Formats: sequence, structure tokens, C-alpha cells
Amino acid sequence: MTPLQNDGIQDNSLHPKKVPYHFGEKLRQVREHKGFTLKVVAQQAGVSESLVSQIERNHVSPAIDTLLALADVLDINLEFLFEEYRKERPVKIIRSGERPTLNEEEIIYEEISKPDDVDKQNSFESYMVRIPANSHTHRGSYGHIGKEMGYILHGKAKLTYENKEYILEEGDSATFSSGVPHTLENIGEDELKAIWIVTPPQRFVN
Repeated sequence: MTPLQNDGIQDNSLHPKKVPYHFGEKLRQVREHKGFTLKVVAQQAGVSESLVSQIERNHVSPAIDTLLALADVLDINLEFLFEEYRKERPVKIIRSGERPTLNEEEIIYEEISKPDDVDKQNSFESYMVRIPANSHTHRGSYGHIGKEMGYILHGKAKLTYENKEYILEEGDSATFSSGVPHTLENIGEDELKAIWIVTPPQRFVN
């Protein structure tokens, strides 16, 4: 086993790889500003002097425990090391009068959040479902993959889940696996309004 492998990283001299994070310059600048030698930093961090040198020159990417040890020795805030790698995460807005809608016979679905096209594995959709009196959903009656959470905004509903029935009133919520047959029925006199969250997305998908 080579010294580099003992330090918790692979020997990139045999298989050069692109180092994604170039914070070596910052480590070197702080070390030199504090007047520390490579040897002193390496000894206090419990790694080899050679490894510290390669990290500072961005020749290797350190294991997280090694990076934490170096940051501790140099008294560096991790946000300082990674500040340029912060990514802007967009906020998706759907205005109340611009919601995409879908109709399932007399039932209306209004999209209130868009599924993530990039992170599909963790994506979800959410919508407001509006069910007239004496009507019920149909699509879930056969079951499908995923999980759901519903919250009753207005009205009274009956959730039929496999062979069981649950009465839901305003302010009630339900969470369940979508794998078995399920329907939501409006058993009140007024229009039923509910917020529904489903993962993975089922209705509002491209």
C-alpha cells in the first residue's frame, strides 16, 4: 500500500483524474500566511507531507476527513473553501391564474408545483384537485408505483384504500403507498378541494 493510499485517497499518479474542486491555492495561501511549513501542517493533520503538497497543487482530491483535518489545523472555515462552488438553485413560480390544468371527466387538477426534470429520482408533483359532489377519482383505482400525501382544504371526502374506507374532513391529511387501488370521493354537499402530492410524478409529466 502506497503512502497516498494510507492517507485515504487513490494514487492518481497511475490514473490521472480531473480534480473537481480547486481549493489547494486557498490552503497554501492560509498556510503561508500563518507561517506554517508543510511538515508542521502534515504532522498536526496526521497525514504525509507529500499529500499536503499534492493537495495544495490540486494534483489530488483529498478524502473528506483529510480535508476537515487540514481545515482544523489551519483554522479555516469550510464555507471559505467552497464559496465559489455554490450553485444558484432556481425558484419555480406558478401564478394563481396561470396554473396548468387537467380534466378527468368532471374532476379538475390544477398544478401547483412542477416536477424536477433533472433530479427525477427524487422528483414529485403537487396539485389541487377539485371534485364535485357525488364524484370520485378514477386513475388510482388500479394502483401505481409511488407514494402520496393529501390534505383536505374544503369539504368532506372518503378515501377508499384497498378494502378500507377513511373519512377525511377539512384540515385532515392522509399519507399512503400508491401501490394498491385507491380513490378519493366527495361525500359532502360542496365541491371538495384538496392538495395532493405524488412521487414519482404521474399526471403533470412531459
